[in-house]
Amino acid sequence: MIQLIVFGPLLAAILAGFANKSFGAVFPKAVTTGALFLSCALSWPIFLSFMTGNAEAGVTPVLQWVQSGDMTFDWALRVDTLTAVMLVVITSVSALVHLYSWGYMDEDPDQPRFFAYLSLFTFAMLMLVTADNLVQMFFGWEGVGLASYLLIGFWFRKPSANAAAIKAFVVNRVGDLGFMMGIFGVFLVFGTTSIPEILDRAPDMAGSSIGFLGMRLDTMTVLCILLFIGAMGKSAQLGLHTWLPDAMEGPTPVSALIHAATMVTAGVFMVCRLSPLFETSQMALTFVTFIGAATCFFAATIGTTQTDIKRVIAYSTCSQLGYMFFAAGVGAYGAAMFHLFTHAFFKALLFLGAGSVIHAMHHEQDMRYYGGLRKHIPITFWAMLAGTLAITGVGIWFLHIGFAGFYSKDAILESAFASGTEMGQFAFLMGIVAALLTSFYSWRLMFLTFWGKPRWEQSEHIQHAVHDAHGHHDLPSEEDAGHDPHAPVHTAHGDGHSDGTAGYHPHESPWAMLIPLVVLSAGAILAGAIWSHSFLESAGFWNGSIFYNEDLMHAMHAVPTWVKIAPGAVMLIGLLIAWNNYIRDPGAPARFVGMFGGVYTFLKNKWYFDELYDVIFVKPAFWLGRKFWKWGDEGTIDRFGPDGAAWVVAQGSRYAQKVQTGYLYSYALVMLLGLVAAISWVLVR
Repeated sequence: MIQLIVFGPLLAAILAGFANKSFGAVFPKAVTTGALFLSCALSWPIFLSFMTGNAEAGVTPVLQWVQSGDMTFDWALRVDTLTAVMLVVITSVSALVHLYSWGYMDEDPDQPRFFAYLSLFTFAMLMLVTADNLVQMFFGWEGVGLASYLLIGFWFRKPSANAAAIKAFVVNRVGDLGFMMGIFGVFLVFGTTSIPEILDRAPDMAGSSIGFLGMRLDTMTVLCILLFIGAMGKSAQLGLHTWLPDAMEGPTPVSALIHAATMVTAGVFMVCRLSPLFETSQMALTFVTFIGAATCFFAATIGTTQTDIKRVIAYSTCSQLGYMFFAAGVGAYGAAMFHLFTHAFFKALLFLGAGSVIHAMHHEQDMRYYGGLRKHIPITFWAMLAGTLAITGVGIWFLHIGFAGFYSKDAILESAFASGTEMGQFAFLMGIVAALLTSFYSWRLMFLTFWGKPRWEQSEHIQHAVHDAHGHHDLPSEEDAGHDPHAPVHTAHGDGHSDGTAGYHPHESPWAMLIPLVVLSAGAILAGAIWSHSFLESAGFWNGSIFYNEDLMHAMHAVPTWVKIAPGAVMLIGLLIAWNNYIRDPGAPARFVGMFGGVYTFLKNKWYFDELYDVIFVKPAFWLGRKFWKWGDEGTIDRFGPDGAAWVVAQGSRYAQKVQTGYLYSYALVMLLGLVAAISWVLVR
């Protein structure tokens, strides 16, 4: 069964890729979507059997992979509780994304290629989560990197998509270098890449030291931090996060798959899979906690100023991943995996809902050109409302009733506070502030999109749809103090209605797109309530697949009442601020920007990380490349190599031409002189 779950999407990707357009678009779509729904149907019984305690962990061998001296590892599929959780997340979201893409990509001429890439992406992630050794995990790790490159740059004729794909690939190579060094170090220390053997022997290596970069350092700290650097790249944590927002250049279904079920969750999974290894180094856990908490806050601040609907949700993902990492850093691996599980439902829902809005608005992604859409696309509205209620953690704490995020995010915050460490308190503070910001930017998105007066008359995308031609219009700017930053700036069209777009009415998406929204809405509403006990309070559920800190879980329930109330309180504060600024008093954001323009510009420009990296890394790399090109390649190699040899041959040819007279007596004279010279040389010798 597990072989079919894992290799079914690969077979479908191969069939769809080679068939391409030979059989039309329906065959590739049908075979890939069918394979994913089959994998999903087979994954849920495995998950439920672990839920009820009727299943045991096992390893299914596939083939002998590498045997070189003492280094031997097989290709085998490991299934335990942690794997079962990831299987249902990956296959469920991917199956729904495949179905959704039938509607969203319906007009794209390259649908077979798109669906082949989607299934390849899913296979790579399935290979990662079923890995029984680190090399196999690295195979899946690089596989999702390749698939993300192909999908982000799917519209390769678009320069910004190509640039985003390259950026994602390069930034992830930085993290992957750390991951590779971590794997090399683990093999050096343990003599094996088998994950069960490494985890069994990890406690014996605690306190040992290893030479690294000319220093003697704690062995487990070095190994864990190197492995975590890989997670920072894949899961877009602070410092290696810059690729994630640009990945929005790919089609919206790709964004949903990357953010909810595949690439960015790989880092969290890896840390939880190797949790017994991380538990041997308190310094490494402190580092993980700090990076997670800092990312949680950092990304949330940027999300408050973005106007592209997909970028708001992208920074939300970055922030939510920070929650998962600082939960793992304080030892609450069950809470981290629970948030990964619930996050998959509501984040996929939000991205696919955003795609439905974009579809209705003829690919307009700027929220400043939305407004009043709840009456035009009601199913999308209710679905995104469910996702917003889930991500903001709406619930009643004393009744323990709420949406999915209420259970998982609150558990993380309580675990951080209950850890009792200084870094845990820092993570709790950052998490609470991020929860307030999450509520603000999530409701800001909802209010700008679904409430207020329609503002789409000034959208170039809408005008193009109506007139089949683009016109120039100035984008409204929040920097214009005293002007509603979310109202369109009227230009030559006067009142904004004379351009012929006043009669435009956004349309609801086709059912192929709406059915996944309905299913994911159910997950966003119910997933937390149904499975909170198993993920958080049952060591037997995990059955050794992760490190389960039972004392921390008990302490989590004993935190002060104000700690339990705080997430709900800040959620309400964020909601009220958004309501005041975008419903009651739409001019408030402009006044804020007028008073705190520097802060707004700083956040709008994403803390200037891209500009900083451009100065430190990109420009020096291009300068060095140009020097090697001009001085090394052209000035040295070409000059004295191909070009130099060609010059010598050309010059020799010119001199040789002078002795080619064409007269027989000249050639006879030369031959006679040569013969005399040869005989003379022999006689002299």
